[in-house]
Amino acid sequence: MIKRIKNWLLINFIIGLGLVVWLAYYAITPLKLQPSSQEITIDPKSGLRSIANQLVKQGVLNEPWRFILIARLLNKQSYLQAGSYTLNKNVSPYQLLLSLNHGKTTQGSITFIEGKSFAQMKEKIIKNDAIKQTITGLSESEILKLIGSSYNVAEGLFFPDTFYFDRNTTDIVILQRSYEAMRIKLAKAWQARDADLPYKNSYQALIMASIIEKETGKASERPMIAGVFINRLRIGMRLQTDPTVIYGMDSRYDGNIRKKDLLMDTPYNTYTRDGLPPTPIAMPGMAAIDAALHPAKTKALYFVGKGDGSHFFSNNLVEHNLAVVRFQLKNNKQ
Repeated sequence: MIKRIKNWLLINFIIGLGLVVWLAYYAITPLKLQPSSQEITIDPKSGLRSIANQLVKQGVLNEPWRFILIARLLNKQSYLQAGSYTLNKNVSPYQLLLSLNHGKTTQGSITFIEGKSFAQMKEKIIKNDAIKQTITGLSESEILKLIGSSYNVAEGLFFPDTFYFDRNTTDIVILQRSYEAMRIKLAKAWQARDADLPYKNSYQALIMASIIEKETGKASERPMIAGVFINRLRIGMRLQTDPTVIYGMDSRYDGNIRKKDLLMDTPYNTYTRDGLPPTPIAMPGMAAIDAALHPAKTKALYFVGKGDGSHFFSNNLVEHNLAVVRFQLKNNKQ
């Protein structure tokens, strides 16, 4: 009797060991997928059996039960995640299980750059093949309504950053993330602003930040640029900044500003109109926002480009005119 039990236990041990070895071999053997099976999608809220059946349907597995058994033996069944995945053509069932376990979905990405316009932002979205297009033909106000904004003009309302997302995420979702990022960051920065700034609200600070963003790419100069514009606002002097004129010219801008352009009145011509333009003129980054809310303490009212990307700042018009002549002559010689 004891001998029979021992034999029975030995047989079961051998069978069990053989099953483990067989499953282990299956788990580490490459599936050798066809190209059409390397891009897969797992539906949301799918259980282990449903996932295995989806993998069979998409040509990844020949049958579901071995994959189900491995997942249960390794206690992974509760941690498998939905999403889109790109698989290596020689992925093994175990590697596939780990990918689903860690949620290593196929991600797209898009980077919005400081100083770019909303039109350029939309163009970049349209060219990104990982994004599902839904806003084609919609006006700015319609787009803003869809993302929950009360504004009618989109310019400057979106935060420049790199955003990662699952493939086929809609453009509205991407825009909403960028919009919310700007809203939160601007609100936080506004709360910590310097006292006695000549802004009625945070939106005006955003307008100023967009001008600063376009006026200089030199980070160290942004507070000084902000200081000059703040000084001008305080004494009722016009901002007289070329980037706003260019923005108002729209498609008429050919790379040059002429005297007639400075004299042609538009809502964005800060040579012909007092105060800030009606909206931002670009997408400002955090450094420009900080500069607008923490401008340099300076008496300067003017600045002129030196020709190397930096500027020379002057306290009065006489100094400024001399600097203009000086740097114009220098640039002409070069």
